[in-house]
Amino acid sequence: MAQTIGQSVRRMGGYERVTGLQRYVGDLRLEELLHVKLVHLDCAHARVKAIDSQAAQQVPGVHCILTAADLPQPVPRFGPTFRDRPVLAVDQVNFYGEPVAAVVAESEDAAAAAAALVRADYEDLPGVFTIEAALDPASPLVQAPDLRPNSPLNQTNIMGEWTYGWGNVADCQADCVIENIYTFPMITHFAIEPHAFLAAPEQDGVAIWSAIQHPYELQRTIAVLLNLPVAKVRVIAPDPGGGFGGKGYPKFEPLLAFLALKTGRPVRLALTLEESFQAVRRASAQVRMRTGFTSSGEIVFRDVEGNFLIGAYVDIAARVVDKASYVACGPYRTPHARIVGRALFSHTTPSTAFRGFGIPQYAWAIESQMDEAARQLGLDRVEIRLRNLLKKGEPVVLDDTLTDGNWAEAVQKAATAIGWGQPLAKGRGRGLAIGLKVSATVAASYSILRLHYDGSASLIAGTSDMGQGARTIFCQIIAQELDLPPERTTVVMGDTAIVPYDLSTSASRSTVFMGRAVQNACRDIKSQLKKFAVEAFCLPEAAVRVEPGVIHLPDRSLSYAEFLREYFGSVRGEVIAVGSARGDFVPGHPLGGKAAFYEVACTAAEVEVDVETGAVLITKLVVVGDVGKALNPQHVEMQDEGATVMGLGHTLMEHLILDGSGRVLNLGALDYRIPTTQDIPLELHSLSIENEDGPGPFGAKGVGESGILAVAPAVGAAINEAAGVTIRELPLTPERVWQAIAEKQVKETTPI
Repeated sequence: MAQTIGQSVRRMGGYERVTGLQRYVGDLRLEELLHVKLVHLDCAHARVKAIDSQAAQQVPGVHCILTAADLPQPVPRFGPTFRDRPVLAVDQVNFYGEPVAAVVAESEDAAAAAAALVRADYEDLPGVFTIEAALDPASPLVQAPDLRPNSPLNQTNIMGEWTYGWGNVADCQADCVIENIYTFPMITHFAIEPHAFLAAPEQDGVAIWSAIQHPYELQRTIAVLLNLPVAKVRVIAPDPGGGFGGKGYPKFEPLLAFLALKTGRPVRLALTLEESFQAVRRASAQVRMRTGFTSSGEIVFRDVEGNFLIGAYVDIAARVVDKASYVACGPYRTPHARIVGRALFSHTTPSTAFRGFGIPQYAWAIESQMDEAARQLGLDRVEIRLRNLLKKGEPVVLDDTLTDGNWAEAVQKAATAIGWGQPLAKGRGRGLAIGLKVSATVAASYSILRLHYDGSASLIAGTSDMGQGARTIFCQIIAQELDLPPERTTVVMGDTAIVPYDLSTSASRSTVFMGRAVQNACRDIKSQLKKFAVEAFCLPEAAVRVEPGVIHLPDRSLSYAEFLREYFGSVRGEVIAVGSARGDFVPGHPLGGKAAFYEVACTAAEVEVDVETGAVLITKLVVVGDVGKALNPQHVEMQDEGATVMGLGHTLMEHLILDGSGRVLNLGALDYRIPTTQDIPLELHSLSIENEDGPGPFGAKGVGESGILAVAPAVGAAINEAAGVTIRELPLTPERVWQAIAEKQVKETTPI
């Protein structure tokens, strides 16, 4: 039997992606297709008095113009955790870019021309655009209290507040106390594929085409909004061209569903890149952290207050803040802890999931404090981490999943790879940081595996392949379990009318949960084959042995294909198995269930800083992930490297800039910088710790997010060392680094 697990099997679908042959949602066209353009106001917060569409209606080709008044009343609202987002703005807009109308026309040009002619009579209102304003009781409310009548916070802009902790922080004494505020920017996902959606009436229901990561979440949302049975809503989700959390939850699909049913024809909406910027983003954050240490560097207590600016509607941001705050002490032994995490409404684009799910915001503070403590105590920055790092079997959070890896191995491997302790050239510095993320808690994944009479197989699974290589991994699992070459297996995804239920493609869960579902289906196939052989040859069970790819009988051995041809005969047939894996809801648990595993990575960086300009050159970057088992080492390497480079964005350059009225000033690719080939480290290394201690197939843990978790504090620490400064605000742009250096020089030359 050929060994496929642990091998870098060539990625399925890779050729189509790199050659442009893959068809994304934006490439799809349906017969009699109508085109949709959205109408926005030039403000972030306003009361809408009237909308005049008479001139727009006269544009040739315009089919209809929809406003909130044309929708069922009250206007339906939706959201994955709180149903607060209206299909179209009702009476007022709450963020810059929120649509007040939708124009439907025979062509995109006609729709765009008509949208430009729609006029709105509105009154500008004061807005809330910062964390400070969101916390100010005098600020206007972003959401009306009646949208959350049962919340004790409904007279404030605090959407939710989560408190965790243990021990007694108030009475703790420490030899060294570090207290500071750390800020993290508001950024956009910037997937290469812009957001695009189609909808069409289908029999007595509706079909939606979307690059959504969670098709079944969208199916449920549409069914509720339209008061349809789930079975009457079909979601077709071609592989996305980048997701990163930004395509996880419904955005404009509900509007398209209403338009398709109103017009009786297929409709299509394709956002521009600028519109995508205003449709989805990551939450900015301000973390106040106070940590006490003994003189020898052991953590005594940690007091954390995290404020996240989530935007005008909740989306999944409440879960982001809650889940990240739950582990806001990081991977360290903390005898006493107090954590408060807040989600704050603002008149800005609603935030949603983003690779790392709130952990990069906290890791920036946690790891910066470890460095500052090491400097004050005169300790090595790696050593202070190793002294406090949780050992395998210790609790990360009381009464939850215990530490599931030997994380010190990752730290030591990263330190060695970066050359920790070796002499540095002038203007250079090194940094090292660790990130810990709670993986999926509750989950439900189902797969259907069909073993055909010729020994080939078809897998039907609800996971989305966003480029992480899920198809390839599933084929490798099948190959290992059934001794079936990956090229003899087809994987079908992305259509709720065909594939079985999967909760979501998020939290690095696919290999662990859907991978187990696939593995269980394989084992069911083998169990059925044994049963068939016992029946066909009138043998006792003990006389039949089924191994990957072969059935052993007392007198001979048959391949699966040979056996099935003999068993089914000329009528033919196939063996069908269903595999499942669940992470069940735990009543009373703060997150609804315990962590399936912890996603942990250590990042180490070496940088060179030009003190004259503040420019930063990353000479070497290393990420070491605790992966359990790398089922496909090249996939793991690419996932970690991709996440690491993505992390360089919020570390060095990416941030959405708002004016005083809430407009985004740097919309689009020209004014919003993301890492390019010129920003890639001179050396980039992805390494793994493989102890086969994960809950997934063959001891795997999920990867994909770990690489982004600790990039900012590792690079930030290296910059601080190289320049002799301390910066606590991201991104670390040349201007910000230069200003810190200049301020330091002024202090050094100013007489006391």
